[in-house]
Amino acid sequence: MIADPAYDAHGEQALPRSTDAQGLVSRVRRVGLLGGSFNPAHEGHLHISRAALRRLKLDQIWWLVSPQNPLKPVRGMAPFEDRVAQARRLVSAAQRTTPRLAGRIVVSTLEAKLETRYTCDTLERLETVFPKIRFVWMIGADNLIQLPRWFGWRDVIRRVPIAVFPRPPYSYRALASQAARLFAQARVPGDRAAFLAEMTPPAWLFLPGRACRVSASEIRRVGAWRNGARNGARSGTGRDG
Repeated sequence: MIADPAYDAHGEQALPRSTDAQGLVSRVRRVGLLGGSFNPAHEGHLHISRAALRRLKLDQIWWLVSPQNPLKPVRGMAPFEDRVAQARRLVSAAQRTTPRLAGRIVVSTLEAKLETRYTCDTLERLETVFPKIRFVWMIGADNLIQLPRWFGWRDVIRRVPIAVFPRPPYSYRALASQAARLFAQARVPGDRAAFLAEMTPPAWLFLPGRACRVSASEIRRVGAWRNGARNGARSGTGRDG
């Protein structure tokens, strides 16, 4: 099994020992969760992670690499181990060039370790494993549109605060989507972003700002993912997981 910094520091088996020995749980209180296939990880994932750390006042971002997204085809999906390794290389390179990111973006295999398939189940387990951590689920505007396709999607919104990031050309459609309309009363003004992690769900906000136009699908289309295993992946247009 792939080593996992988040789980090994805080997980079901390690949590009782690490709480006293390292104090990690008390220091890491607010965590953003960025789930996806990361096929491959790219600059767009780093872009929204930096923005979330700064604007949501988070301690860490955990990239939850999905063994297999139920809504995405198996064909064209790189092996789980390759996707995790490439994401960790990308994050390590970013942390070398930006020292303040050191330890603040963690590429995690928690979904594989917890053996969860759906986001609603992952969140339920995370709340049990990490009861002292306040989580924020991070999604792109396109995923807000697609949210009703997720298993247990209403439970996701009612379980954890959600930060929605712009993704052209989906942003305006996202704000008029089924999920946005159904939970319109739970929308939080953007200027309250720093307090989102402490809010009782349902609570969600749209974080306006510059969108990164890097796309995993475009990276795969031009064949850069074959080189991305060695060099990281940064080219393309749009942005997806």
